Amino acid sequence: MYEIKNDAFYDFIKQYDTDSEYHFAGEVDYHLLKDDKLYEGLKSHREALIVVFGRLVENSIKDIKVIRERCGDDVADKLSPLIYDIDKAKPAPLDPNDFFYCPNIVKIDYYGNAFYDAEWKPDDDNCGTTVPYWYALMEPVHGKRNEPEDFQNVNAALFPKGTDMLDIYEWTTDWSDLFDAGHEWYGACCWSIYDKSMNRYVVMLVSATD
Repeated sequence: MYEIKNDAFYDFIKQYDTDSEYHFAGEVDYHLLKDDKLYEGLKSHREALIVVFGRLVENSIKDIKVIRERCGDDVADKLSPLIYDIDKAKPAPLDPNDFFYCPNIVKIDYYGNAFYDAEWKPDDDNCGTTVPYWYALMEPVHGKRNEPEDFQNVNAALFPKGTDMLDIYEWTTDWSDLFDAGHEWYGACCWSIYDKSMNRYVVMLVSATD
């Protein structure tokens, strides 16, 4: 299995991307993958996570090297490469209809805060836990809020043949320090999706704090 370097979807979400080095819409970090082997269900999903996190570890090592060159050993020695333990990751299947649910905005107050006709809402009980996909895309910590239309457009670009042929898993987030920031406040998420119609995998990661 390998990550797809160039894809029309990456070009599409540049309009939402706050950092051109990565592929974000809202707080969602997207990774697209292909595999020359036959789909093996959960085993393939776990392999997709291994490929993505292997690349993230490599990137973290490169980042530390750059910091060492720019700021010296004293600063770089305080940093550690990303770590993960895939054996601790626990999956749960998700229904596509639930995963792609998107509420409507019913009101925007004087301060620009949006209120939705959704049962889920950010509060103290949800602090640092998993957030819905729609919220992670539409309500970033900083920057432009995305509208329900943006949510639909991003997913139409990501799954051009529809969402009826998707296998989706939500994974626990206690197995990598990538998710530490999200556990502090905004939320942490890890989703893996296999699109049978395109023989393509998508890994989505969320981890953010203020």
